[in-house]
Amino acid sequence: MNKSQDDFNKDDEQANFTIIGKVNSPYKEKFAIPRQPGLVSCAKGKVTLLGQANNSEVVRGLEQYSHIWLLFIFHATEQQGWKPLVRPPRLGGNKKTGVLATRSTFRPNPIGMSVVKLDKIETTNKQVTLHISGLDLLDETPIVDIKPYIPYSDAIIDAQAGFAQHQPKTLLTVNYSSSAKMDLQNNINAHPDLEELISQVLAQDPRPAYKQSQSELSPVDDKVYGICLYHYNIKWRLISASQIEVFEISSLK
Repeated sequence: MNKSQDDFNKDDEQANFTIIGKVNSPYKEKFAIPRQPGLVSCAKGKVTLLGQANNSEVVRGLEQYSHIWLLFIFHATEQQGWKPLVRPPRLGGNKKTGVLATRSTFRPNPIGMSVVKLDKIETTNKQVTLHISGLDLLDETPIVDIKPYIPYSDAIIDAQAGFAQHQPKTLLTVNYSSSAKMDLQNNINAHPDLEELISQVLAQDPRPAYKQSQSELSPVDDKVYGICLYHYNIKWRLISASQIEVFEISSLK
């Protein structure tokens, strides 16, 4: 007996995934995470494989690839649901676009994909860990699949990308107060790349899109912002239309 269309839809409207890994990332909160992978090259993290995927045979040959695709769950936004129309930051946060025409984290299914650099694969005490960089993932992000990046098929040179055809050109200059420089020096042994990471993250201007649009009209923004990287709270402010000042770096512990 053939299934009706209604029966077919009921059977196929659910899908189960097994979490095969978890991400360890310097990004401890959603704010200031780069909007695309690769924009902050010195952001380093790890993927710890779990369960049956924690097997060195699973990643045999993967070391031949310089980059990998991570398919993951937007676990921090999953419970907030989704809407058909969203406001992409690249359009100033004002114009609405269909959710499937964007990389919004609020999706019909909270699945994301990110291409990252594979620095090395490490197996210690039967634990398989992938060391990655250029990531744009929140700490503790669940991984549901890993695939090798294939240059000849994944990089389509003449592809068209609508409003996101090119990387945003305007990068902010990041300066450090004398106090913040001292904070960096005091933590250089624990995280020698901390200054570079902070600079690369803040150069993207992580403020909300409407704030960025306001800066085009008036550079004044008296708000003090904070971001969490590793276990540090970094406080900063906009001091001109093109410059940020970091004035405090303190430990969250």
